[in-house]
Amino acid sequence: MKFSISIVSHRNGEQVDRLLSDLRLCLPSISEIIVTINAPEDESFLDRYPDLPIVVLRNKTQKGFGANHNGAFRQSTGDLFAVVNPDVRLSQPPFAALESAMEGTRIGACAPVVYSPGGRIEDSVRRFPTFRRLAARVILKRRHPDYRHDSSCPQPIDWAAGMFIAFAREAFEAVRGFDTRYFMYFEDADICRRLWRSGWSVNLVPAATVIHDAQRASHHSRQHLKWHVRSAFRFLIGI
Repeated sequence: MKFSISIVSHRNGEQVDRLLSDLRLCLPSISEIIVTINAPEDESFLDRYPDLPIVVLRNKTQKGFGANHNGAFRQSTGDLFAVVNPDVRLSQPPFAALESAMEGTRIGACAPVVYSPGGRIEDSVRRFPTFRRLAARVILKRRHPDYRHDSSCPQPIDWAAGMFIAFAREAFEAVRGFDTRYFMYFEDADICRRLWRSGWSVNLVPAATVIHDAQRASHHSRQHLKWHVRSAFRFLIGI
């Protein structure tokens, strides 16, 4: 099985450049790398990768997270479809471990263990949000990991953050991809919830690791904060 990699650039050319350099180490596992240019930017960095199977999609108007990755999926050919944020780095290829973990029955999605640049494990896999859990995180600042990472075997999780998550093609098609009513935020929790409800599992794969330099845009952007709050209510009340 091979992966189709979907990367969306919101004028993140420098980050995408570094990620593409890392993906050179993963070529045997990759069918194509679909780079969606969500806003006009200098694309000259793409010229440095003639050896990579890059497909470029360019939006006339900016789209949200789900719409961009759904569009990339429609252009993809791989058996596995991996959504990867531009600010992810690969210290070692994660795809062989993810592919192995996806070989079981009715496994819809898998995610790697995510580290910060300083080597701390991020809480990228969580239990589904509830009003109580969100209040504990936002108001009381209780952000303890929902899952342990000391197992060497894949383990079921409620959902994985969308900075890096790999889907089985059949599963992604079965749930019709991301719900585009979520412009940004919670579309990852939503698709994982729909996978579970449709009989597909979502797993954490400890043998696969990536590094994520989180942007935390909702912490300093009023517009991102609005999107975050709106998406949270949509997820929690099921509209």
